[in-house]
Amino acid sequence: AIYGIINKFTDLGVKVVHKGNAKVHVSGHASAGELVYCYNIVRPTHVMPVHGESSHLHANADLAVRTGIAPERVLVVKDGTTVDLVKGQARVSGQVEAGLVYVDGHTVGKVTEDTLVERRLLQEGGSVTVVAIVDPDTNTLAEPLEFMTKGFIQDPQIFDTAAKKVKDALAKPHVSGIDDLDQIEKLIVDTVGRHLDRAYRRAPLITAVVIDA
Repeated sequence: AIYGIINKFTDLGVKVVHKGNAKVHVSGHASAGELVYCYNIVRPTHVMPVHGESSHLHANADLAVRTGIAPERVLVVKDGTTVDLVKGQARVSGQVEAGLVYVDGHTVGKVTEDTLVERRLLQEGGSVTVVAIVDPDTNTLAEPLEFMTKGFIQDPQIFDTAAKKVKDALAKPHVSGIDDLDQIEKLIVDTVGRHLDRAYRRAPLITAVVIDA
């Protein structure tokens, strides 16, 4: 995105100055030297580093201590940690729930990361639904598998091979003792997923529907 903007400005005849062609600091993040400079100018009584990963926060805190700020007045906290400012003192007071909140249309907070993963799979690889009619006594196929696809290539040869691999997986001795349909569905999804990834280099959203014969 950044280089796209640079290219558009360049097309307009603008000379764009950046760290690649000049000795300028154009990052939104201050360097260690700049942080020390700010601490020496401001002389804060308390410091709470923000923005960055844990290693960055602790490195920032070390810089603050090196400039003369008392270690007990430098707070390194994580998202959700509450800090009270009372009578000139800052102290950790507790913890609240914190994290990502997804906004989906008019819905706030009900979309999960799993939902977003499924959407990405649908967008990039389409979907494959596998319908399996299984003998409940042996967990073997009672009828040939049926494959239904959306946004994924219909290649009979690929799915014929996938069906054979599922049949072989269900025929393994330990599978006959499984009495949980969810486990059978997962076995089918994993088997078909591995095959499609190796044969087609695609990762569609795969759903298995298992029906007792």
